[in-house]
Amino acid sequence: MKTRLLTRIETNPDIMFGKPVIKGTRLPVEIILEKLAYGETEDQILKEYPFLKKEDIKAALLYAAKTLSLEEVVQT
Repeated sequence: MKTRLLTRIETNPDIMFGKPVIKGTRLPVEIILEKLAYGETEDQILKEYPFLKKEDIKAALLYAAKTLSLEEVVQT
């Protein structure tokens, strides 16, 4: 299921300067994450962006988690 969720995210240099977006849209993953961080519910986001599916929100969260897991921490 994880792999299938990540197929909902795309990066294309011709769309939003190559930022990760929900596939088939111009909605960046970061917008979804910010809205969740500021307390918006999944239902509020779906109402604001009626073209989204619940799986798109889950995909945005998974994409963020996977991206952070690749981050290298260097202690100084």
